[in-house]
Amino acid sequence: MTVIYQRVALIGLGLIASSMAHAMRENGLAGEIVGHAKSPETRATALEIGLCDRVFDTAAAAVQGADLVVLAVPVGAMDAIAAEIGPHLAAGCTVTDVGSVKQAVIEAVAPHLPEGVAFVPGHPLAGTEHSGPRSGFASLFVNRWCLLTPIEQSSPEATAHLRALWEGMGAKVDEMDPAHHDLVLAVVSHTPHLIAYTMVGVADHLRRVSNSEVIQYSASGFRDFTRIAASDPTMWRDVFLTNKDAVLDILGRFTEELFVLQRAIRMGDGQQLFDYFTRTRAIRRGIIEAGQDTAAPDFGRVAPPAKPGE
Repeated sequence: MTVIYQRVALIGLGLIASSMAHAMRENGLAGEIVGHAKSPETRATALEIGLCDRVFDTAAAAVQGADLVVLAVPVGAMDAIAAEIGPHLAAGCTVTDVGSVKQAVIEAVAPHLPEGVAFVPGHPLAGTEHSGPRSGFASLFVNRWCLLTPIEQSSPEATAHLRALWEGMGAKVDEMDPAHHDLVLAVVSHTPHLIAYTMVGVADHLRRVSNSEVIQYSASGFRDFTRIAASDPTMWRDVFLTNKDAVLDILGRFTEELFVLQRAIRMGDGQQLFDYFTRTRAIRRGIIEAGQDTAAPDFGRVAPPAKPGE
């Protein structure tokens, strides 16, 4: 691979940024990788594991001389970070982000960036329930989508370079209008997470009220809800606060669908339930055919090692 950026500054060193560092290094896409994290412990860990060539105590120091700056902080922190780094960005630099919401990030970041700096908002649709600098791995983005949402401050050249970086890390890249991005993500990510948090909350309430074994005997469906609900609480708080219109829209539609199913169950309408589940099952097949998951048993997860004597 060819070096695309001579110096990349990662602001925030969690799962996505650490995976980017591993992927860029493995594929020879960056000359130097520097970083900043708010927590001294995170900065120390990043140095200890060789995540970055250099780690800085402030975001302002980290971005100096960088030709790509990646904002990998919670959406709610974007405004303050952009205000801090704005005066220290080099002319010709590209700023991008990895936030799950785009309109709010654009409103927070764009006003702080000086003339001569390109801003290309982005969102890799990849992740796990883990966080922190040790959670990243180079293959996280392979065959996953990264959505870019270019705006007025995105030059075609800057957008093309960023696309090349994501493709070099194994991602498939598409471009999308920011508002449309937020609506799509409300369907495929934000509302499902909210439902998962709610279902786990219901189970926890039942467990405490009735002393039932809902945790011990969790079947695969509930277990998968708990995996989703283990995601970073700060990130998801900010997602729901900054994409509330789209999430509330989709949540309203979800509630309407739920009422339809409630009525079918109450009325014993087996045909309606069968037809509904047949249509929704086809969505799962489409996801597998698109290469975004595997049809292997248990969603392709590796079973835990057997205990001695089993």
